[in-house]
Amino acid sequence: MWLNIQIFGFRALWSPYFFLFVLFLSLIYFLVTGPYRHKFTNAARVTRGQQIYFYVGMMLLYIIKGSPIDLMSHIMLSAHMAQLAVFYLIFPILIIKGIPNWMWEKFIALPVIKPVFKIITMPLVAMLLFNGLFSLFHMPAIFDFSKSSQVAHTGISLVILVTAFAMWWPVVVPIKRLDKLNPLLKIGYIFANGALITPACALIIFAGDPLFKAYSSEGVWMQAMALCVPSDVLDGLAPTISGAEMFSPLSTVEDQQTGGIIMQTLIQIIYGTMIGRVFFNWFSKRSLAIDPLPSEPGASLSQQDF
Repeated sequence: MWLNIQIFGFRALWSPYFFLFVLFLSLIYFLVTGPYRHKFTNAARVTRGQQIYFYVGMMLLYIIKGSPIDLMSHIMLSAHMAQLAVFYLIFPILIIKGIPNWMWEKFIALPVIKPVFKIITMPLVAMLLFNGLFSLFHMPAIFDFSKSSQVAHTGISLVILVTAFAMWWPVVVPIKRLDKLNPLLKIGYIFANGALITPACALIIFAGDPLFKAYSSEGVWMQAMALCVPSDVLDGLAPTISGAEMFSPLSTVEDQQTGGIIMQTLIQIIYGTMIGRVFFNWFSKRSLAIDPLPSEPGASLSQQDF
């Protein structure tokens, strides 16, 4: 029987408290980069592009962590994988590019942040940290443990998110003096990240049995649902629901395989897009350096005559 997730109620579906949190972050950004920026810096206002990056990032954050997608991620592994792809591979890029340089400069200059930031954003360290922790997270024992309590779930998610920011930093670093990888190395770096994350996806795709008790065991699943469904609502529904398959058109194994395919597909799209952007930006700059546009209408003619 396939039940409607509406039975979990408004709070579980739309996370109003998380919406207020995202709204608060957006308001802080608006105030610090706008009316009150002179209290922190004499730099110019953020550009329209930076504002778009940041606010789109905040919108995506709420969609994947506050909308019904978050509830579905506790019911279907396929939804979980789509959520993680956006949370770890798109959201950090938008925030890095949306925050102005002067804010990044102040942040990474903090005594507690500076030494850690310098280490975890080194390309090799960042690549191994993110892909290593992402793969470990999807080991069944660790994955099920992360679903056992709000503290474990939030803590593990935030640690991996920090490494995701560190992983993307060498590619989209907004501060020129810290942009140390040339375009070819960036392309190789992105490609290597895609290769390192593939085994975790392959393990999920080709597993013939359910890997995660959080989706296949009634008791563990109910414990995981408590992360997003208010306890009073879940207690009231407990006698009538028995597992994730009641809300999914797919069997547990089919959903698991679909989740691995979705993650691998989104990885290829996101990393492929970033490789394309790096390459075409580099190609455009090389083209201008070799054959620059004339600054005056007659400039090209005089050079040809010479």
